[in-house]
Amino acid sequence: MSKRLQWGLPESPPPKNPLRDTFLVYGGLAVVVVVLAWVTGGSVTKAVAVAAVFFVIASAWNAYRWRMRAREAARRGEQ
Repeated sequence: MSKRLQWGLPESPPPKNPLRDTFLVYGGLAVVVVVLAWVTGGSVTKAVAVAAVFFVIASAWNAYRWRMRAREAARRGEQ
């Protein structure tokens, strides 16, 4: 008897506060970028600018994706 691999991700319930979690994770990564620049002697000003742009773009993209998932789930629930 052979088993077949399932490549899909398991269905899991969405987090309670997905946007807050997103902001925390990307905020933490932005802080890591700034700290790495400081520790390595790089330009902290440039690192703050890059980290801020990264945070805004990544958070906006993730918020957009969560909104699309919510709309899709609502649409499936209505049909």
